[in-house]
Amino acid sequence: MSLRATVRGDGPPILLLHGLFGSGGNLGGLGRHLSEHWSVHQLDLPNHGRSPWTTSLRLEDIARAIGDYAEQVGEPYALVGHSLGGKVAMQLALQRPAQVKGLVVADIAPVTYAPSHGNVFEAIRAVEQAAVRSREEALEILTTRLHEETVRQFLLLSLARDDEGIYRWRFNHELLEAQYDEVRAAPQGSAVNVPTLFVYGDASDYVDAQGRAAAESLFPHARFAVIAGTGHWLHAEKPDSFNRIVAEFLQSLRGASGVTL
Repeated sequence: MSLRATVRGDGPPILLLHGLFGSGGNLGGLGRHLSEHWSVHQLDLPNHGRSPWTTSLRLEDIARAIGDYAEQVGEPYALVGHSLGGKVAMQLALQRPAQVKGLVVADIAPVTYAPSHGNVFEAIRAVEQAAVRSREEALEILTTRLHEETVRQFLLLSLARDDEGIYRWRFNHELLEAQYDEVRAAPQGSAVNVPTLFVYGDASDYVDAQGRAAAESLFPHARFAVIAGTGHWLHAEKPDSFNRIVAEFLQSLRGASGVTL
């Protein structure tokens, strides 16, 4: 599978993995920040952005596709993933721990989450069925169904006009909805000794005591960092703090015993 990626910078490779309904550009601010010292690969996950669509959303399958891409850029490599991208990054580290020399997981835990995107899928379907010809039309439809402005603007980033002038979703929304249970699932595997940082917002409900315990069980060398005054979209709400924390962790791996980044 040929995944879409934006690559910038020189140095050891780092792969950035976005969240559900997103694309590689979502972590662009972090990518620019890290590109001063690393070769940064901002990937579109399968079924998102400009990457190919598939028939499976199993975390193991997505992680395998990311791992196959990583083999082309060289090893060792580090991973930074937000939300669904964090789950995929964890799954890849569990599958190929010898290749993953550093892992940053942003505002997600290795647990199965309860369903929480029903209204989002409803809004996505409504836009698709309306065959809108402008972003303004799409926003009107989203506004009647989604109260959070942040979510509405985030979704609009994944609309693109086709050859007939109709705006379509760049993500495979039918598969995402049909296999939503796979998206909610916990990564599978045994504990690995990959240096790991879990960073999350203190106003987010994605990482609780149960999630932290699960993280410590699978990644016994994990560190934890909390960004005050921010929620799930920590990389957008507090980009300076987020970028600094991630860069400092990755930099700490350089020269660490047994680790070369």
